[in-house]
Amino acid sequence: MNSKLASLLAVFVLGIGAAQAAPVLKADVTVAAAVVTIGDMFEEPGDLAGTPLFRAPLPGTAGTVTLEAVRGAAAAAGLTDFVDAGVSLVRVARAGTLVDATQLAGLIAADLRARGIAGDHVTVQAVFDAGDIALNVEAVANPVQLVSLRYTPGNQGFNARFLVVGREQPVDLTGRIELMVEAPHLVETRPAGTILQPADIEMRLVPLRFAETAGIPRLDQLVGKQLTRHSHSGLMLKASDVSEPLVVQRNSMVTVYLRSGPMTLSINGQALNGASVGQPVQVLNPVSRKILYGVALDNGSVGVSPRLTVAGL
Repeated sequence: MNSKLASLLAVFVLGIGAAQAAPVLKADVTVAAAVVTIGDMFEEPGDLAGTPLFRAPLPGTAGTVTLEAVRGAAAAAGLTDFVDAGVSLVRVARAGTLVDATQLAGLIAADLRARGIAGDHVTVQAVFDAGDIALNVEAVANPVQLVSLRYTPGNQGFNARFLVVGREQPVDLTGRIELMVEAPHLVETRPAGTILQPADIEMRLVPLRFAETAGIPRLDQLVGKQLTRHSHSGLMLKASDVSEPLVVQRNSMVTVYLRSGPMTLSINGQALNGASVGQPVQVLNPVSRKILYGVALDNGSVGVSPRLTVAGL
C-alpha cells in the first residue's frame, strides 16, 4: 500500500470515528436538578456535558421540547452537531416526591413543642383551610422547611409559611390548630356500683381546652373505684364519676361491734345508708329501735364509738 492510499484510509477511519462520537439526542430525559444540561439531553455529550440547556419543569412534573428548540439551545451552548436519531419531541421529566398535610402538620407540631406551647403529652392536630395538600418537591432529605408560624391559641387559627425545595416562591397556608390530650373513657355502658377494671377504660384524644376545664383523672384514680351512677359507653370519666367501693350497702344487715378495752360487744342491725371504708354509717338496732352511729370497716361490718354505753344499745 502506497503512502497516498494509507493517508486516504486514515482520513476515512477518522471520519467514521468522528461521526460515531457525535452526541445522540435522547427521546426521554429525567433530571433531578432545576436545569437540564447537555449531559442530560444527549448520549456521549463530551466536554459540554455540564452545560445548561433549559430550565427543568417543576419537581414531579414533565413536559416536551421540540427538536427545533433543542437545536437552538444546543447551538447557543456550543453544540452544533448531534444526531437526532429521528426524535422530533423530547419528553423531559423532573424527579420529585410528594409532601402532604400530615408532613406539614408535623413541622408545625415540632415548632410548637420547641416553643413550649405543646408538651410531649400533647398531640397537635393541624387542619388546613386548603383541605387535602400534595406538594411536588425535590426528592431530597429535607424538602420542606417551616420558616414562620403565627398561632393564636384563643381561636386556634394559624398562618404558616413554608420554603419548598424546587419552588422559587414560598408556600403560605392557613388553618386551625387543636391541641389534644388523652383522657380516660368508659368502653361499655356500666350500671351504678360497677367496680372499674383496666379493661373498662380506654384512652381517647380530647381537646386540651376541654380537658383542662373538666379535669383529667389518672388511671389509678379510677381503677378499683366504683361508678356513682349508671354510665354510658364513651363517657369521659372524671374524678366525680367514681367513689371508693361501698363495703356497706343501704338496708343490708350488718354486724355492729363495740370494743371497749378487753370487752367486745356485737349485735346485728340494719344499715340505713351505704358507706365506703371509713365513712359514717347509721345502723338501726331492730330490738331497741335505736339508731347507732358508727364507721364502716373494711370487712363490711360497722364499728361503734366506745363512748356509747352498753345500755344505750
